Amino acid sequence: MSRTSRLFEMLSVLRAKRTPVTAQELADELGVSQRSVYRDIETLRLLGAPLDGQAGVGFLLKEGFFLPHFAFSADELDAIRLGLEWVQQRADPALVQSGESAMAKILSARNDKAASSATAVPLMIPATASERTDPAHVAAMRDAIRRQMKMSIDYKDAEGSVTQRTIWPIALVYFDDVRILAAWCEHRAGFRHFRVDRVSAASVLSERYPERRPVLIKRWREQDRDWRSMLTVSDKQPR
Repeated sequence: MSRTSRLFEMLSVLRAKRTPVTAQELADELGVSQRSVYRDIETLRLLGAPLDGQAGVGFLLKEGFFLPHFAFSADELDAIRLGLEWVQQRADPALVQSGESAMAKILSARNDKAASSATAVPLMIPATASERTDPAHVAAMRDAIRRQMKMSIDYKDAEGSVTQRTIWPIALVYFDDVRILAAWCEHRAGFRHFRVDRVSAASVLSERYPERRPVLIKRWREQDRDWRSMLTVSDKQPR
């Protein structure tokens, strides 16, 4: 992360907090030393950020330092909150935490007390009997997709047989009650679809897969033009 990016990220972290944040907390969040945090704090102050606090106590961004009010309309904010509420109820723990952090940053960026009031939310995602929370290893799948890395997974098919696969993950498809990982399977020498709730173990390997992900995505879409069929295929056939 460049220093400029880190300064913006620090502002985002501080915006999302209502109580002072210690230098150690900022260092842990940004992956830098406390010394770097103190330097960045002074830089932000010189740039005009209204920061209260000091070393050993913590730092707080004063009210009034906001992104432009036009950043989100009321309907845009409702759409974002509706989507993030779905994430918080159904996604894996890492994505849930990121969703909560994103919502806090978005709301703190608006100088509008009504926008941050829980009672002001007109749209809700109700809990259902079929609600299913994603397993923690979905975070590793997202990481492998972003970095175009191979994965090793242990997969249980519909009959209960477990096989170990080396795959090239390219996409996660979120149905209401099940998530499907689309990937090139080295064992089958073809694209396969894996229900993430049937993956008992998953690890990101140190080797990048040899083809670019956009190329694989194009080939996959040409093969599976009706991607919704993945749910049926993955549910009924050992893949």
